[in-house]
Amino acid sequence: MSHIVTIKTEVRDAAAVWAACRRLSLAEPVEGKTKLFSGEATGLAVQLPDWTYPVVCDVADGQVLFDNFQGRWGDQKHLDRFLQAYAVEKAKLEARRQGHGEPRPRPASYTPTADQPTAARRSP
Repeated sequence: MSHIVTIKTEVRDAAAVWAACRRLSLAEPVEGKTKLFSGEATGLAVQLPDWTYPVVCDVADGQVLFDNFQGRWGDQKHLDRFLQAYAVEKAKLEARRQGHGEPRPRPASYTPTADQPTAARRSP
């Protein structure tokens, strides 16, 4: 028997939105009211590639508001890529907040051995 799984990404962390934009080389998000075709939305506006209107992330309630006219004003794959980048960046931020992923300081007595080179060697 198969089961259907639904995953809903809520965008609630402004720092992760900014990091996702950097990861995807998008323009910085702009905070405030943004005009969409069918009205206005308030939050962090993210301009996706080739989209007529920006995507607005309302971090207060986690909603992502957009108007792409069923793909005519923006390809869904760009939104999917942004949401995936957001999820990755949010996970990284949460891991760091919990003390994971931080580089560990080496003890003062640390000396690399022959099997632990300190720099990559080039072939002649």
